[in-house]
Amino acid sequence: MSHKYDDKSCVSVNQSSHLGECTNEVATQPTLPAAGRTFRIPVTLGEFNVTSHLSSTITFPDPVMEIKNVKKRVEIVQCSLLTPSTDMPGTTSSGPFPLFLRGFVRKNIQYATPVYEPNGECVESELKSFTTRVEFECMTTIEELDNPVVLPVANDSTEYDFARTKKLGTGFPEKDHFHSSDISQFHQESERFYNDFPYCELVSDEILEWDEAIDRQTYGDAPVGEGTFQKVVEKMRLNFVIRILQVQNIEVGGGNGGAG
Repeated sequence: MSHKYDDKSCVSVNQSSHLGECTNEVATQPTLPAAGRTFRIPVTLGEFNVTSHLSSTITFPDPVMEIKNVKKRVEIVQCSLLTPSTDMPGTTSSGPFPLFLRGFVRKNIQYATPVYEPNGECVESELKSFTTRVEFECMTTIEELDNPVVLPVANDSTEYDFARTKKLGTGFPEKDHFHSSDISQFHQESERFYNDFPYCELVSDEILEWDEAIDRQTYGDAPVGEGTFQKVVEKMRLNFVIRILQVQNIEVGGGNGGAG
């Protein structure tokens, strides 16, 4: 049987690449005692309750008769614990450190918007939803961590040169020479460390919110009655608990270390 190959492909169209079933079995691994061994695990540096206050104006795309429900979700997009560097690997510190936070409160607002007849009379309403994100950004100082953070080790770079000596050439005394380094060459020794950056987890949140319409208009001249608005000023007190962690090398020892 002759095989024809496409110039743009290296796979024969007349051959099957079907894979049959393969087998597997449980592999038995030796069990080692834990005493005196080092484990690389996430270590909780501390949990902190952060409070922030927000105020913003929300503009709806439609006239709003009534807000039916609001679902909120806190989203943290930046949580950076700034620590100084050190020249000694393994150096730890418990603070104080600045913690930079940035995130959003995602709000899905369900509201009723009026439906008008041709004569302008409001007879019914439609339920719609509007999603927006209220941004917040702040800095707080962590005075002391429950467990110390391993400080990042600073990179090091050293340059060095080689001596260069040559004759000055015609017009100069024969005993005189040019002494310097060669600017056409570059020599360097560098050392770089890949440190473990502290990271955060969101544990819980609590939001106290007040929303007030600032452009509500009622139908007719009555001070109390149906009306609509499109702009709302909201004020929020945002509390959330964050957990700060860092992957560290932890030595486990003590006891007889034997497996039961």
